[in-house]
Amino acid sequence: MSYPSLNNLFTFSQLRKFYLADILAGLSVSFILLPEAVAYAAIAHLTIQAAITGALAGLICYACLGKSQFAIVAPTSSAAALLAAIVHSLNPVDKPAFMHLGIALVLLTGLGLCILAKTGFGRLSAFVSRPVLHGFSFALALTIISKQLPVILGVTVESRDPFHIIIELIENYQNWALWSTSLGFSALLLLGILKQWRNIPAAFVILLLGIYLGYHFNLGDFGISLVGSVTFNIPGLSVPQLTMDHWLQLGELSLGVLVILVAESWGSIRSLALLHGNSIEPNRELFALGAANVLSGLLQGMPVAAGFSASSANEDSGAKTKFAGVFAAFVLLLMIIFGQAWIGHIPEPVVAAAVINALSHALSPKPLIALWRMNRDQYIALAAVIAVLVFGVLHGMLIAIALSIASAIHAFTQPLVRELAELDDSGDFVDLQNHPNAHTCPGALILRPEEPLFFASVEGILAELQQRLITRDHIKILVISLEETSNLDSTAADSLIEFSDQLSRQQKILLLARVKDPISQLLIKLAPEKFEGKLFWSVNDAVKNATESLLRKTEN
Repeated sequence: MSYPSLNNLFTFSQLRKFYLADILAGLSVSFILLPEAVAYAAIAHLTIQAAITGALAGLICYACLGKSQFAIVAPTSSAAALLAAIVHSLNPVDKPAFMHLGIALVLLTGLGLCILAKTGFGRLSAFVSRPVLHGFSFALALTIISKQLPVILGVTVESRDPFHIIIELIENYQNWALWSTSLGFSALLLLGILKQWRNIPAAFVILLLGIYLGYHFNLGDFGISLVGSVTFNIPGLSVPQLTMDHWLQLGELSLGVLVILVAESWGSIRSLALLHGNSIEPNRELFALGAANVLSGLLQGMPVAAGFSASSANEDSGAKTKFAGVFAAFVLLLMIIFGQAWIGHIPEPVVAAAVINALSHALSPKPLIALWRMNRDQYIALAAVIAVLVFGVLHGMLIAIALSIASAIHAFTQPLVRELAELDDSGDFVDLQNHPNAHTCPGALILRPEEPLFFASVEGILAELQQRLITRDHIKILVISLEETSNLDSTAADSLIEFSDQLSRQQKILLLARVKDPISQLLIKLAPEKFEGKLFWSVNDAVKNATESLLRKTEN
């Protein structure tokens, strides 16, 4: 997509139309961010100012450093819930201590993101698979929503996990507060109705109605609590004063938050970029996200990410450039400065309804059902759901990340090998299992590992190749197609050299096909006597060499 500049021949009317779309999109986004800030502050057990500050820092910082014109970097439900879970695990003595620990966590997460970006680890999100992320998000939504139900029903519960919260609420149904319950479920019903019209900011409308009720009626007489006094002061830059033990503990725990933020943000940014054919660079996006969290932490704000709901709303509203996010920040700042006295009159059941509404998209079981239908990764997604529900948000998140890494390791270390054969006389070599009519080369075996050769996979793959040779004693030449391998680490290179020696002792020849330049240069450097003349660009070239070698042996 091209953007207007002074060097382009755009008329004033075209420029006005271009940026008018950004203004309208920014206005729509700000109407979403305000109720989300109120809701996510409640989830994180932080002030609304911390949520607003995080949103402002995220929007401005990303507009300066990021590339996507659609990404809206602001507090998200998963980041808020993880912050609350991690800080609670450190047993803060009071509210200020909780705040300081939370801000330190945001800072360390941001610094970690910046370091990973500068060291080229922008694709860290690949270690959190989509099925695990779907399972984690689904369980997280269940957990948070279950904790909002007591607020709507106007009762206090002792339980902490979703199952026991529901059981306790049912057992104490006679204590449900009539007016609080009526208000909360009416807000949910109205939110559901307003969602039918996408151009209406449903959550913002509900908050306005809640403010009206809280401002004109004494809801305390009906047993309905209000958000209470809200103040927004211009924050200054500061770093929390904590002990070294606390910094070290938070540094370890920030890794989980970091991975979740990257996975959530990269999923949103990448999907919208693919939709519009835009290019994005992972390390740049990771650095922009890290800088936004560092700035938010220095200003005592919440952790931020490119949430899918706000980013999609920005795209749906017709945003053309990153100016839409900047304008959303401007409108959000105006609303909190001039409307803070009104925000304090929002009834808590309405806030709880806004939280549930914000998480409703994550509560959809469609992504999980789709996994069962395709019969792929459904059990790992289910394990992520169970981990969060049984062990809590913090430990469930760590287990979910471990499941993703274990799944990746399992996939990389499976010695999956395909036998290749020539399709007709075309010189094209294909998988023999799927093309049983393809022609094999007499006296030669052509095998293709389906995973890259590296330290964790090479021994298993070479063992599988050797096993294939054992069952075919007549084979004299083995051709390995390395099309899946872009380079070799030291373990893989040493293993290939040792494998070549092993085949030589068995009076067999090893040829390598589809060898990329870095691999060819390394093997020739390490063992020229073993690989000189035995590395080929294509399988067809390797097979021709093998055929000639077999023919010479026959003649001799």
